[in-house]
Amino acid sequence: MKKSPLSQQTRTDAGLASVLSVTVGRLARRLRAQRLDASLSLGQNAALFTLARHGEMTPGELAEHEKVQPPSMTRIVAALEERGLVRRTKHPEDQRRQLVDLTEEGREMVRADRRRRQAWMAQRLKELTPQEKDTLRRAAEIMDRLTQA
Repeated sequence: MKKSPLSQQTRTDAGLASVLSVTVGRLARRLRAQRLDASLSLGQNAALFTLARHGEMTPGELAEHEKVQPPSMTRIVAALEERGLVRRTKHPEDQRRQLVDLTEEGREMVRADRRRRQAWMAQRLKELTPQEKDTLRRAAEIMDRLTQA
């Protein structure tokens, strides 16, 4: 049986890294295309999903989590607040600081966006064999570990 060009490319760590970078990037673009509101920037979208997953936090904590500079996060939060997707409140222990959290509209946007992306992905997964799905389950765990490193 002849090996596919892809399996030949992934024999080395460098080749695997290259193929994964391209493939994961392509999948990320396809998932981004499923966004409900394309007028939100990627940074704004990421901030919404982070708040949905981790709950309220200071703008500085949000910036650290998203690996952006605090002034950039300040602009992101201001834009999201202007659209009614987040709200700022005073920190209960330090009135000079603020907390950022999703509004109900922001929560619903995240839920709807997540449902749409999951539906798209579920449709793609229906095209796979049970063995391919098992392989993806194992790969998802490994890729999640890579993102935590």
